[in-house]
Amino acid sequence: MFYSAEAARKFVAMLVSEEQIRDALKSVRYPGFTRDIVSFGLVKSINIDNGEIKVQLALATNDPNVPATIKNDAENVLRAIDGVRGAKVLIDIHAPPAGAAAGVGATRIPGIKHAIAVASGKGGVGKSTVAANLALALAQTKARVGLCDCDIYGPSISLMFGTRERPMATEENRIVPIEQYGLRLMSMGFLLDDTAPAILRGPMVTRYTQQFLRQVEWGELDYLVLDLPPGTGDIQLTIVQTVALSGAIIVTTPQEVALIDARKAATMFDKVNVQVLGLIENMSYFVSPSDGNRYDISEAAVANAKRNGCASRCWVKFRSILLRAKRATAGCRL
Repeated sequence: MFYSAEAARKFVAMLVSEEQIRDALKSVRYPGFTRDIVSFGLVKSINIDNGEIKVQLALATNDPNVPATIKNDAENVLRAIDGVRGAKVLIDIHAPPAGAAAGVGATRIPGIKHAIAVASGKGGVGKSTVAANLALALAQTKARVGLCDCDIYGPSISLMFGTRERPMATEENRIVPIEQYGLRLMSMGFLLDDTAPAILRGPMVTRYTQQFLRQVEWGELDYLVLDLPPGTGDIQLTIVQTVALSGAIIVTTPQEVALIDARKAATMFDKVNVQVLGLIENMSYFVSPSDGNRYDISEAAVANAKRNGCASRCWVKFRSILLRAKRATAGCRL
């Protein structure tokens, strides 16, 4: 059977995959850095239509030369792929959040060795409790640990650690974190009364988040645990795009309604190239004090999750880790 040259080109164009495009973009370096635009989490979407490639990037910078350089380099790389008939790179440019380094993607918080995000797609799954227990467990290993409550609208760390102490400021106008049970803590709950709501728009929430991360006098820490709010909104995007995370932990409960949103949270971290360290199934059972037997909270949900392979459905290779963090003190309300 004979195929024309045009038919052959169309066939090759149909074989171009998103994975192939993403791998090619890994050769495009962010100007002034050795890291590429994929590892920085700048690639937001890839569209392939019969060999025509359209890539959407998101970039926080005040330097007009940075997006121009990235666009030129990315389009040249894409056009060199066999089967690509045309390539167009679109860049959504916005100013970097207050307190973030201009023109830079995710960067380390000074003095912090490892920043670990604790996230969930659904609220009410015990994410803050897990974050608090994780921080306390790490502190019991003699590590220097901080805990930042990034849930601006619904802070709970101040209540969990039983303190209403107000943070002080240094002469350089940097916030001094509260110290409790060997941890350095920061939460909007330290700044508001119990009945005072945080009525803030998106830009203000982003600004407060950056202040908590970069304008707090954290000092030298081995671990900074970030208690993220539920969902995949402004706060989560601000953190994953501006903070170099060592990894993330997803918290869920066995019910399918929670697992659906847990998968979304895991996918968000996957898209910005943040490694998911593990999935914690919280509130899955209790041990009866009367007979010592274990009872699953929702046996049907547990069976359904196991039958459908909830871990594999999160599109992440979860490590076999089990976090068993005990209360560090009887006074800690966890």
